[in-house]
This record gives sequence, structure tokens and C-alpha cells, in this order.
Amino acid sequence: MRLQKLENSLDDLQIDAVLIRDSYNRRYLSGFTGSNAYLYISKNTKKLLTDFRYIEQANKQSPNFDIIDYTKFGLLKILNDIIDKDNAKTIGFEDETISYKEFITYEKGLKNVELLPIGDTVEKIRMIKDEEELRCIQKAASIGDLAYEHILKFVKPGVTEKEVALEIETCMKKNGAENLSFDTIVASGLNSSKPHAEPSDKKIEEGDFVTLDFGCIYKGYCSDMTRTFVVGKASEKQKEIYNIVLEAQLKAIEAVKAGCVGKDIDKIARDIITDKGYGDNFGHGLGHSVGLFIHEEPRFSYSDENVFTENMVVTVEPGIYVPGFGGVRIEDLVCVTKDGIINFVSSPKQLIEVV
Repeated sequence: MRLQKLENSLDDLQIDAVLIRDSYNRRYLSGFTGSNAYLYISKNTKKLLTDFRYIEQANKQSPNFDIIDYTKFGLLKILNDIIDKDNAKTIGFEDETISYKEFITYEKGLKNVELLPIGDTVEKIRMIKDEEELRCIQKAASIGDLAYEHILKFVKPGVTEKEVALEIETCMKKNGAENLSFDTIVASGLNSSKPHAEPSDKKIEEGDFVTLDFGCIYKGYCSDMTRTFVVGKASEKQKEIYNIVLEAQLKAIEAVKAGCVGKDIDKIARDIITDKGYGDNFGHGLGHSVGLFIHEEPRFSYSDENVFTENMVVTVEPGIYVPGFGGVRIEDLVCVTKDGIINFVSSPKQLIEVV
């Protein structure tokens, strides 16, 4: 189905074949997880070119492709032979992900063909997840839920942000994660006003906001969630800010369904935060799509005019960040359905006071 969708786009792009190098696109289209390979895809043939290290792996993972070891004769020689036999005259390339150096290599090395950019053609196909992709993302999210439940029992005054991050990561891997979706964020006290603070040697103190933003990879697919809690008793201002963010998130989630527009969902949350006087303290977009890569398209942002469809997976993560005081972010990972969403994150969202 994935290959068929790409093949169907060749005519629209006015190309005979496409050359795929991006690791996420390559995995999506072929199933190959190694670090080095090129895909040549046309309506007539499908080739995966790799080196000796990955031949056995590629044969197992990519049954729909002819596997070729290009190292003996060189990549360009093999590609030119394939193109000549395929009678291809126009070749699409990933202009948004390859380097200028790679493009020059193609331009100089591929003979008697015209190179044409394909933009985000494959990424657009990846926007809508199939059932297997959804199962993997949901499983990754469930591992995150387990880690959050565990960390609430681990956190206490005197534990450092780095120690909390390590504990989260260890818990996820013990429960089936193959890797992290991104570097874990643990931000406590004043650090929590930094949306992407890095875990430090700072010790968590009584009265601190603690924001945890983390995710893991399961069978190649990412999860992403954020929770904020207070160690000890929350102050009235902490409760105020937290409840504003929670209201913004819940109202935005209520509006998500097939047919919604990215900027409209962002506006719902942003207007609530702005009306409460904290508009200048919410400076990032409301959410991003998630899949093989942690930040995919489309997005919930003030400028995104994409229409969301069923089986797109996206985060909803408003926040308020007050320098010199702290910050709150609450993030769920949801699957868009015809009439609403399926929330892949089940961890509680009410303000928790860890005592």
C-alpha cells in the first residue's frame, strides 16, 4: 500500500523513478532499518542498494525489493545500469533532506537523466498512519505511562534532575522501549520556565514545579508526553497557572477531529491562555505530528492551514512559562478520528502534589 501510494504520485510529479536516501522515508517504504541504503523505485522495478554489512538484513526486512551490494562496482555505476535498464529519463530526489554535496554527486554521476525535486511527497504519505503504525505508537505511549507512574514514586527532595531523567529512561527500556524519542527533559523549580531545559545537577526542592517531557521508540515509532507536578504543597499561583494550562489543553482536545484545521486548534488553547493574562508566556506551537520521527507534519500552530484527517497522530501541549517563577506544560499524544480523538496517553492530568 505504501509503495503503491508513492507509485501513484510519480505521474503527478512527472518523473519515471525516485531515489530515496532519507532514513525515515527509506524505512517507511522498505522496512529496512540499517544505516546505509538507497532505494530506487519506479513502476517497473524496486531496488535496495546497500553494502556488504547489511545484505542479509535487507533480504529479511525488505522482501519487496531486489537487494544489491553496490560496493564492488560503486553506487553511481550500479544506479546508472538500473536507470538504463529501466529506461528512466527523469529521476526524483529528496530535495528537502539531502545535502548540496549529495545533489552534486547525483548531478555529475547520473548520466542522461533529468533530476527533479519531490519535496515532501513521501512525508505527506507518512502523515496518515496505518493500523500497524498506530499499534506501535500506542505501545510506545503505554511504556511512557508506566515510566510516569514509576517516577512519581521515585521523585523526592534531594534527587537531581539528571537522576530523574536516568530513572525514566531506564524504566522505559526495561519495559520494552528500544530507544528514546528524544533527549528526556526534566526541569524543576526555576528551570521549568525553560520549555526545553536540559536535565542538570540541580537538586529538586520542596515546592518545586517539576516538568517531565519524554518519549520512547517501539518498533521504530515514537511516543511523546509531558506532565508537570509539584513536590510538596502547591502554592495558589502554581495552582492558577496549572489549571489554566489544563483548561487550554482539554478545550483544544475537545475540538480535534477529522476536518479540523491546525491553526484553529492552536487558537483555542492560545486564546484561553491569552485571556487569562499569560499570552506572552506561551511562545511555541500547540502540537506536532509524531511517527517514525518525533516532529512530523502537520502541526497545531498559529500558521498551519493543513486539514487533519483520520489516523493522523499529533501532540496537544500548551504551556505557560514564567521566568523567575517556573512553568507548566501538559502534553498528550492523540490519534485523530472521524468524530474526535483516541488519546494514547492515560496518565492523570490533575495537579499532583508529591509528598
